[in-house]
Amino acid sequence: MANFISYSNKYTLLSILSLLIITISSPVLAQLSVGFYGRTCPSVFDTVRAATRSAINREPRMGASLIRLFFHDCFVNGCDGGVLLDDTASTPGEKGQIGNANSLRGFEVIDNIKAQVDRACRRVVVSCADIIAIAARDSVAQLGGPTYLIPVGRRDARAPSPARTTDLPAFFEDLNPIAAKFKSKGFTTREMVALSGAHTLGQARCVLYRDRIYNETNIDRGYARSLQANCPRVSPNGNNNLAPLDSQSPNRFGNSYYQELINRRGLLHSDQVLFNGGATDSIVRAYSNNPRAFLSDFANSMVKLGNLSPLTGNQGEIRTNCRRIN
Repeated sequence: MANFISYSNKYTLLSILSLLIITISSPVLAQLSVGFYGRTCPSVFDTVRAATRSAINREPRMGASLIRLFFHDCFVNGCDGGVLLDDTASTPGEKGQIGNANSLRGFEVIDNIKAQVDRACRRVVVSCADIIAIAARDSVAQLGGPTYLIPVGRRDARAPSPARTTDLPAFFEDLNPIAAKFKSKGFTTREMVALSGAHTLGQARCVLYRDRIYNETNIDRGYARSLQANCPRVSPNGNNNLAPLDSQSPNRFGNSYYQELINRRGLLHSDQVLFNGGATDSIVRAYSNNPRAFLSDFANSMVKLGNLSPLTGNQGEIRTNCRRIN
């Protein structure tokens, strides 16, 4: 595990190639570039990296939370910072909607990073959407995963998209509906399995895995019993008690998540369906046996995720406060 970072040059090269392909194929995405802030805020990447590292050093779980925040931002109407907007009297935000309520965290960390970036830039020039994307990348690297180049230049939405949170994969869904949701966003089955590997980090609440540990059969019985002690059968007892998504390395990025799936130790139903006699079994086995392949595919899939329908040019705005429109 400890030498995953040493592969970063290889993954960065692969990411450069993928960025070239993406830029050539889409005029809109051509407005995103790694050097977008080269003149207006050249220190943005260093500032976000230092602030992200500090947040993770205070609480290792925060890295997983920032990666999750990035996914939930981009998968709902594109990478536009919409997930950060608070509810208003007239407009509900995305935070309290299905798939997000009692699930997302790290908003205060993004607020802090935004404040540091604005001070470093001496003006409000970097979008909240870009800050989420950079912080997610830096979280992966800080916790032992690959680094990769990430194009920036996104702008922030002027309104949230609460109705679109149903686009998010749900913890109780089977493989086919999950795959259909990824396909609708342009992801291949292999990219879906690669992005799912982010669950090598982080934790989930008892209410999300209770049914699995008491009622499902494709689960290691010893593993299920170990979880039942912290997650009583009857709700709401223990609803908010946490368990690691990957019991081998909840705070270290690697491929052990796939090994857990093969051993029927996926925490969520939506995890274990990736290895349950279906079309993705072979991909899970490949990533379990080949960490380099996983890390390379994960890095490129994260770049692709960050390029989902960004607002660019004169679209949207650059928010002064990530929680509300200007």
